[in-house]
Amino acid sequence: MEETRPYVSWELMDAFLTDAFVGYGVPREDAAICADVLLESDRRGIESHGCNRFKPIYIDRITAGIQNPVTKIDILRETLTTAVLDANDGMGMVASYRAMEMAIDKARNCGMGMVAVRNSTHYGIAGYWTSMATNAGMIGITGTNARPSIAPTFGVQNMLGTNPLTVGFPTDEDFPFMLDCATSIVQRGKIEYYARIGKDTPEGMVIGSDGKPKTDSKQILIDLTTGEAALAPLGGIGEELAGYKGYGYATVVEVLSAALQAGSFLHQLSGIGEHGEKTPFHLGHFFIVIDPEAFMGLETFKKITGDILRDLRASKKAPGEERIYTAGEKEYLVWLERRDKGVPIGQAVQKEILAVRDALGLDYRFPFEEQA
Repeated sequence: MEETRPYVSWELMDAFLTDAFVGYGVPREDAAICADVLLESDRRGIESHGCNRFKPIYIDRITAGIQNPVTKIDILRETLTTAVLDANDGMGMVASYRAMEMAIDKARNCGMGMVAVRNSTHYGIAGYWTSMATNAGMIGITGTNARPSIAPTFGVQNMLGTNPLTVGFPTDEDFPFMLDCATSIVQRGKIEYYARIGKDTPEGMVIGSDGKPKTDSKQILIDLTTGEAALAPLGGIGEELAGYKGYGYATVVEVLSAALQAGSFLHQLSGIGEHGEKTPFHLGHFFIVIDPEAFMGLETFKKITGDILRDLRASKKAPGEERIYTAGEKEYLVWLERRDKGVPIGQAVQKEILAVRDALGLDYRFPFEEQA
């Protein structure tokens, strides 16, 4: 489908997002990290976690007082291969950057490293953190819990978050293997995106408290908060389509995001107090890094991984299909397409950008204003 939204250069959006975060109290060095995480999502075409979420997820939570713009990170425990951090409800992206740096350093020194984080906030696109590992020539694994959205198999109550389980492998190709997906059949961010563009959520992705599917995207976002709707786990509703597998993986992420760091879990992550007030989310994350050099060497790992991926893509295709992809390939192709064009910005996000700019008195002019 041909892109009709106006493009804004990466440099301009990076400068604006950084200045905007600074305007809301985020230290400049931290603001640069936050801006890069958001833009990396758009570089890969994962718009549910890019500029679409800049204001409603980060700025609005800072102004609501449930997320701290200055991130105070405490090291609660540390060994040669592990660490537990407390993010003190600061910027999840900043805490995650620090955690992944620590995990990479530990893996470089000991072959493997793992860092767990508690009392954090939304950490952006999970693949950003595994990319830090692959860029360092290492294997990266991460996950995070989230506010309740998924119903367990045979249930209708939202209990688990969308809980992504993300893995990145360095390869001998131009792009790494990068599996970055939620353990729900759809992410809340995708439904937020559908609501923004006025599109219904496909049937079968969301179940109501009456056991029937829901499709009205705007209403679903309300019902997810009130408990009148829940996302189906990866695979689908019930056992016939193996939804229990997604339910199981979501539970794995929940445990690793809460139990190791003595953190919050399930409905403790709702962000809603006993009187209906907004409260901090207290999310947990985990980051695992493995150094292939500690096994049979990085180059051997990259070559065999690349051979596996190439063999998969070269296998027999289904009738009418032109191509088989491996994880991370489509995102790489989006980057090639957008690299020189910039990030496409729709009307809803344009309005949010201009509102933030004007509220902060920032001196920016965007290409879409000329087209208005």
